[in-house]
Amino acid sequence: MMQLDTHLSSLADGLLDAGCIKFGDFTLKSGLQSPIYIDLRRIITYPKLLEQVAQAYLPLISNLQFSRIAGLPYAAIPIATAVSLQGNYPMIYPRKEVKTYGTKAEIEGEFHAGETALVIDDLATTGGSKFEAIEKLTAVGLVVKDIVVLVDRQSGAKESLEQAGYSMHAVLTITQLLDYWESTGKVEKNKIEETRKFLSQSHN
Repeated sequence: MMQLDTHLSSLADGLLDAGCIKFGDFTLKSGLQSPIYIDLRRIITYPKLLEQVAQAYLPLISNLQFSRIAGLPYAAIPIATAVSLQGNYPMIYPRKEVKTYGTKAEIEGEFHAGETALVIDDLATTGGSKFEAIEKLTAVGLVVKDIVVLVDRQSGAKESLEQAGYSMHAVLTITQLLDYWESTGKVEKNKIEETRKFLSQSHN
C-alpha cells in the first residue's frame, strides 16, 4: 500500500471533496459505463485547490528542461496559468480552433522556433489529445520532450507517448489515489474494488 506524502494526500482529498473525482455510475464519452468520473475542470471554482494543484506540478517540472509551458485547452489552461504564476514560467497555448481573423494564430502567446515547450495537461487517458497538441506545437517549430499531467488514468497514454519518444510525468496516478482513499476509508471499499476492476478491463 503506497502512502502519499502530506501535500499529495491533502490534494487527493481536495479533489474528492470538490467533486473533481466522483464514484457512482457514469456514461463516458465512449459510451462505456464507468464507476468513476474524473472532471478536473471543476478545480477552477476552488482557488485554494487550484493553487495546491499548481504547487504539486512544480517538483516534477523543476527537473525538466524547457523554455515555456504550453497549457492544453480547455481544462488545463487555468492549471497552466496557475503553474506559470507559481513558478514564473512563460506560458503559451495551442488553440482548439484556429482563428479565422486577425493574426490567425494557432498558438497564443510569444515563442520562438527552436524553443522547448513543456506540455501541461490535466488528465492522461489514451494520449490522443496530447498528440494533437504536440503536432500543433511542433508545426510552428517548437520542440516537445515532456508532458506533465495531474492525474494519469493509466489507460495507455504513458506508453503510447513513450513509443513516440516523449516522456510523461504524473503528479498522481489513479492507482495511488484509489490505494490512498482505500487506506483512509474516504471512499467505500466496494466502490474502490469496482473501479479497479473497471480500469483493468478497460486497459486490456
